[in-house]
Amino acid sequence: MAQVQYYGTGRRKSSTARVRLVPGTGRITVNTRDAEDYFPYETLRTIIKQPLVSTETEGSYDVLVNVHGGGFTGQAGAIRHGVARALLEADPEYRATLKRAGFLTRDARMKERKKYGLKGARRAPQFSKR
Repeated sequence: MAQVQYYGTGRRKSSTARVRLVPGTGRITVNTRDAEDYFPYETLRTIIKQPLVSTETEGSYDVLVNVHGGGFTGQAGAIRHGVARALLEADPEYRATLKRAGFLTRDARMKERKKYGLKGARRAPQFSKR
């Protein structure tokens, strides 16, 4: 019999994470590497675990993640979004908890585009009086 898997896709900034939840011991694997090795900061590892901690399912699922695009923070946010969606697929009862914590909401903030005549999105060129 095939093992039960729950899928969720998460996005944040320019990162996309494809998340699979498999009943297991709580191991988190990101791009075939352990999360401890992949993410350099403890805060990012904490962000990934937030949906599991809030639903008290931390030790009951193994998390397998494929993530690409963006930097570490964007990728961690995308994984959190994906894990929350996969948990929702596993048990719809978690919706209230995840929604209240804000894990099901896609963070719509994106990088602002550079405008012509400016050095960046808002940075004006240096002004010289003389």
